[in-house]
Amino acid sequence: MQRVLNSFIYQTLPQLAREIYEVCLLLFKLMIPILVVVKVLEEIGAIPYISRALEPVMQLVGLPDSMGLVWTTTLLTNIYGGMLIFFQLAPQENLTVAQVTVISTMMLIAHSLPLELRIVQKAGVKLMVALLIRILSALVLGALLHYSYSWGNWLQQPVVLMWQQPIIDDSLLSWGINQLQSFGMIILIITALMSLLRFLRWIHIERLMIWLLQPLLKLLGISTQATSLTIIGVTLGLSFGGGLLIREAQSGKISAKDCFSALCLLSLSHSIIEDTLLVMTLGADLSGVLWARLAFSFIFVAIMTRLLNQTSEHTQQRWLLHPVAKD
Repeated sequence: MQRVLNSFIYQTLPQLAREIYEVCLLLFKLMIPILVVVKVLEEIGAIPYISRALEPVMQLVGLPDSMGLVWTTTLLTNIYGGMLIFFQLAPQENLTVAQVTVISTMMLIAHSLPLELRIVQKAGVKLMVALLIRILSALVLGALLHYSYSWGNWLQQPVVLMWQQPIIDDSLLSWGINQLQSFGMIILIITALMSLLRFLRWIHIERLMIWLLQPLLKLLGISTQATSLTIIGVTLGLSFGGGLLIREAQSGKISAKDCFSALCLLSLSHSIIEDTLLVMTLGADLSGVLWARLAFSFIFVAIMTRLLNQTSEHTQQRWLLHPVAKD
């Protein structure tokens, strides 16, 4: 017992603290320029024009115009960047739980596109195909959730925000103080999530997920060779699972079609533990951000793999598959 305690104090805690520091440092390097740009856009009166341009898209999924800025930030940066903008804009919008679930689900499906699309491309999927899959899937599922919640009058209660940015005045000093408070909240969220993730790994929850998901992936048309790597991506993230798939695709151990099917699933449902917990801090409901997203992803991949099997190799190479450099 004493040995376990010493290992926790002198090894686990320093490692966890270092990981939290590295993640926060990376995020703040990314977020600070975003906040400055958004503030400049606000000062010059450009945000209403951006919202107006995105209005048709937001209306499709039942969201106010301002959520278009949240999603755009998420697309270009990551979920953390979108969250920061969300916490700034949400208090003025009186959002329902259903609306927060819709925007959160869209953020989960389509985010960090500059980085993640490049990973998918290197693993064997055409860049434009990967982009369309992410954007259109987010919009389609967002619309389905919106109309389903409206039809059943579900989750229509006002969302209770975990944290709201206090608005004192419009001065730059006040704005700077509010941003520091935002950073403090993000540090707390990251610390809690990373600590929980380390605990889940310690109790081997990922092994359980592999055992549970492997039969399902076979039904989706994903081969045994790609199953473990796909599950890694689904549980831990596209960057990690996608990186392994790139290596396997380059080695020739996994066929191009299997890579394509696996990457379709990873594109729509990756990092289902961390990212799902993350957006739930916005007030999202599990019915959309987890269950509906998984169901949509499985149905999409099952249809895609069967259509892929019906197309010629020439068609696949021309329109769907990106050449992969072999080792």
